[in-house]
Amino acid sequence: MRVGITGASGLIGTALVARLGERGDDAVPIVRRAPAAGEIGWNPGEGRLEPSDLTGLDAVVNLAGAGIGDHRWTDRYRRELIDSRTVGTTLLAESMAQALQTGGPTTLINASAVGYYGDRGDELLTESSSPGTGFLSEICVAWEAATAPAVAVGIRVAKIRTGIVLSARGGALPKMLPLFKLGLGGRFGSGRQWMSWISLDDEIAAIEHLLDTPASGALNLVAPNPVTNQQFAGTLGSALRRPSVLPAPAFAPRLLLGRQRADALLFDGQRVAPQALLASGFAFRHPTLDEALRSVLRR
Repeated sequence: MRVGITGASGLIGTALVARLGERGDDAVPIVRRAPAAGEIGWNPGEGRLEPSDLTGLDAVVNLAGAGIGDHRWTDRYRRELIDSRTVGTTLLAESMAQALQTGGPTTLINASAVGYYGDRGDELLTESSSPGTGFLSEICVAWEAATAPAVAVGIRVAKIRTGIVLSARGGALPKMLPLFKLGLGGRFGSGRQWMSWISLDDEIAAIEHLLDTPASGALNLVAPNPVTNQQFAGTLGSALRRPSVLPAPAFAPRLLLGRQRADALLFDGQRVAPQALLASGFAFRHPTLDEALRSVLRR
């Protein structure tokens, strides 16, 4: 199988390229810089992606998008967060639609996130749940809608709503570890907000599974056992054999990150179930947080 990958240099993309290579597939990075041999060049800002360059690919995994937590959410950066997802996805979907009749890819696996559901308290959320409110929900709704040109011509589109990806190599966990290793970690705010998470191993295995099965539409890429923030802190402290009882008051992250970004990333929550993914036959390697953290921290 030949699989084009946008965002191939990110945490998930790097691991996916490695996994596809292990199983004998051909991973083809789709890059903004001048493409090297075996790569495809594109420039979403200029609307440049030649449909002919997609000929011979079986599928595309679209992971591209500016980092949600990288900068303060100024008006300018909020626009970049949306455009970096919707403009590129629209271009990709349109180019795939044009390439379909000349041997182009028939599958698009498109990133999204559990932020789609907004802050929903204790409500158990499945793929059939409605979108929520707030900026992250707005991004995800627009991101998923941008796949429409591919859906319209019969390309199989799987929209993967990913939770917090646990890895020692990047993402949220390495930012937490220094304090927790010192015994200074703990819950954020009340600790009652839900955290829907997935190990990097299971994230990659789920994408691999979706490349090989006919599942389409929205799929929640989260482990089947979400936890509250307080439970997460306790489990992480236990895995590190450190106390985790010092709460972080809400005002500190809000001062550091800005209120809207801090609330969206730390104090809002979603209790999400992977209903469609399980129905498609996927089996988790790390279904519980304790198993996931102990596996991740051994590396």
